[in-house]
Amino acid sequence: MCQRRPNGGIEGLASPVVNIPHAPAPTSPPPTAPANTRGRVITASMVGTTIEFFDFYAYATAASLVFPALFFPTQTPANQLLSSFAVFGVAFVARPLGSLIFGHYGDRVGRKTTLVASLLVMGIATFLIGVLPTASTPGFSFLAPAILVLLRFCQGIGLGGEWSGAALLATENAPPGKRALYGTFPQLGAPVGFILSNLLFVLLSVQLTSEQFTAWGWRVPFLLSSVLVIVGLWVRLKLMESPAFQKVLDEQRVASVPIARVFRTAWRPLVLATLAMVATYVLFYLMTAFLMVVGTTAADEASARAAAEAAGKGFDPSSFAPGLGYERTDFLTMLIIGVVFFGVFTVVSGPLADRLGRKRLLLVVTVLIGVFGLVLDPLMHAGTAGVMAALILGFTLMGLTFGPMAAFLPEMFRADVRYTGSAVSYNMASVIGAAPAPYAMIALWQLQGGSLLLVGSYLALAAVLTLAALLIGGETRDVDYLA
Repeated sequence: MCQRRPNGGIEGLASPVVNIPHAPAPTSPPPTAPANTRGRVITASMVGTTIEFFDFYAYATAASLVFPALFFPTQTPANQLLSSFAVFGVAFVARPLGSLIFGHYGDRVGRKTTLVASLLVMGIATFLIGVLPTASTPGFSFLAPAILVLLRFCQGIGLGGEWSGAALLATENAPPGKRALYGTFPQLGAPVGFILSNLLFVLLSVQLTSEQFTAWGWRVPFLLSSVLVIVGLWVRLKLMESPAFQKVLDEQRVASVPIARVFRTAWRPLVLATLAMVATYVLFYLMTAFLMVVGTTAADEASARAAAEAAGKGFDPSSFAPGLGYERTDFLTMLIIGVVFFGVFTVVSGPLADRLGRKRLLLVVTVLIGVFGLVLDPLMHAGTAGVMAALILGFTLMGLTFGPMAAFLPEMFRADVRYTGSAVSYNMASVIGAAPAPYAMIALWQLQGGSLLLVGSYLALAAVLTLAALLIGGETRDVDYLA
């Protein structure tokens, strides 16, 4: 009698048939669900999330560089920055709603159709941000920031359904014993999208004057995203449904209301999966959004005052917190170097998680994230070498914790509610971990007058919360993924 494989007996990408004790007669081949080729799975899952994160990072970069002055011109510099990041956080509030909407259809209609829809929602919203008038446009002093909030909300809706669908596309088509490896391909969209978006911002900053960049240059990444969306749609429309969901259809196990079934049958893994992602989210936005602000803020009050006067703006010394004083293009370049390590260790994390198990790897990495939070302040104030070391270390840990999540979270749920369960937990973690993180970090940084001690402690606290969830939860490597 054949041994049942951990994932239900999928023999590679081309044979999604459950192993049975006796082979059928040659004249009666078992029915098979259409299979996606390995290249198509990798490309479609990675291209989609690359586009989503390119759009997302374009906003994050603009939120720290130009949006404060363009959409909140009447506020003080400190309040401009806080308002800009408050709008940045709107998407994280929208993401759980997006996960409910797209999770519902992903578990009822299928992965392919839902992935196409989520990409369209995110792409259209991003393009419209690129043509949005600023608050200085006559008649738009109130409308401009209000529409920006609405479009940011739509971005969050789209991203709320994107990640889970891409993760399921990769892992539900993975060969036995390689789910975590395949799951790293959609995760690679984060570093690749970051690099593409910020390389474009660096190029624009070099080629354009500050006035040109503020006037129209910031719009280019948002407008170019439409080209990437077209490419993503072309790839995804060629997909076939995954074997796991096809089995749900064949067995007539489709839930009429997937979220109700999740809360009824899988509330415990829903809570644990949510908490398991918190440290990842806090680290992610510390590295990609908050440190950009710290790195490019003037290092002393005199420099900040001179810069404000040169730009024709007022200067409020009571709200000033000294940063590191790097030029924008210089610090973006340093960030891009750090993100290369993010990408490399995202790929490395897949084979490690397949060999060691998801839980064991994530426990070790989460402890290291907590330690990183405690040494963040001395590293960031140890000159360029220290800053570069902090960026490399932080992004390395980011890759090691983010990479396995595309396998770890979906493995906590059965196939009939897997899209909804993994999407809701992933995006609820964004509400807890990501939405308040940039705002809270800026407030803590300003409260301490430029010190990052409380910011690092904030990250360490998030690591403790995630560590508790991992210790309570179990290993998911050997679950039956067709169940």
